[in-house]
Amino acid sequence: MVIGYKTYIKLLGNLVHKKEIISSGMTGEVKRAKFAIKKALEGNRVCLVSGGDPGIYGMAGIVLELLSNDEREKIKIEVIPGISAASACASLLGAPLVHDFAVISLSDCLTEKRLIEERVKKVCQGDFVIVFYNPRSKSRVTPLKAAWQILMKYKSPQTPVGIVRNAYRENESIEITELKNMLCLRMIDMRTTIIVGNSETYVKGGYMITPRGYNIIKGNDR
Repeated sequence: MVIGYKTYIKLLGNLVHKKEIISSGMTGEVKRAKFAIKKALEGNRVCLVSGGDPGIYGMAGIVLELLSNDEREKIKIEVIPGISAASACASLLGAPLVHDFAVISLSDCLTEKRLIEERVKKVCQGDFVIVFYNPRSKSRVTPLKAAWQILMKYKSPQTPVGIVRNAYRENESIEITELKNMLCLRMIDMRTTIIVGNSETYVKGGYMITPRGYNIIKGNDR
């Protein structure tokens, strides 16, 4: 039995051929997890599908939180790692995550805006490369603008920024720009991931590069 968000189920294609499929829309995460646990307790072999990696903003945490101690003894849980949006988008941009980085979701549905802004401030102070998930939706635009204002306070306006939409999916788009121009791009929505460089990140040959610190002789085109 395969249970998941309808868009992710569709992406699985023939992998779910001849399987019993249970799909639903957004915001149904807890309901899907409860249903998966129920079906597993009934003796079914259940696959609960998550986007990216199930342990990174994914379904693994919800399932493990919901399970009682008694249920944990009755069900064998296997968390299968996947490729997170951070890794997928970084590969399309070059090598922006080769040094220390932080991942922050800008969705204020489950996290207070104040806390999001405080975290953005702290990682800026630490000069981390920053990966932003869930940057903007039709009804939610202020968290991204607030984050950008903090970034502009602590980082150079020329800091490289990589913006990837629909990574490895249909209608994929990739853009490298500078921090000062980040909000000008209309491609930013919930299917977009933004990677903001640190003070050492640069662009060479169309790729974002964050040096690790190895003694490498750099060309004159940096």
